[in-house]
Amino acid sequence: MEKVTVIGVAGGSASGKTTIVNELRKNFENDIVVLCHDYYYKSHTNLRLEERAKLNYDHPNAFDTNIMIDHLKALIKGETIKRPVYDYTIHDRSSEEVIVQAKKVIVVDGILVLDNQELRDLMDIKIFVETDDDERLVRRIRRDAIERGRSLESILDQYETTVKPMHDQFVEPSKKYADIIIPRGGENKIAIEMIVENIKKRI
Repeated sequence: MEKVTVIGVAGGSASGKTTIVNELRKNFENDIVVLCHDYYYKSHTNLRLEERAKLNYDHPNAFDTNIMIDHLKALIKGETIKRPVYDYTIHDRSSEEVIVQAKKVIVVDGILVLDNQELRDLMDIKIFVETDDDERLVRRIRRDAIERGRSLESILDQYETTVKPMHDQFVEPSKKYADIIIPRGGENKIAIEMIVENIKKRI
């Protein structure tokens, strides 16, 4: 397997990470694979739906990060993995798995991917997407209500009790590990172009 380039894309919830990742997908097409931290939420089949809905999904302990690290190492070696699938409508891991093949460019995406040192050490480029808190909240409301079938009350309750506190405690401090900080998220076309050119030189 030829040398691969691993890019970490972190930032607060609804900061514009997906927009950045989609721009990278457009530029590298068949040469890129994306590994989202959200795929690796822990399974809680032993809990009722109401109990699962109240869990803190923004704390590092909510994720099976060790499995993600093992999968990333396998992809770097050129191996194929079976990654988990998470179903937001039931707040639990699905029984499905997705086969993922190794590519030249691997993007590791998630709010906390720069918080874990072992994960960071596997990255060649570390990006933090920075967007105003109010803008992120508006985006999150739209996304969770439309895409994930959530009520406004549950979205705001989760934001106040876990999303914002965990952002302040874990996500924002991880910004110091970033090589590149992108203000305004996906609107920052110049920053995206610079990152794309950097990756092209590497591969």
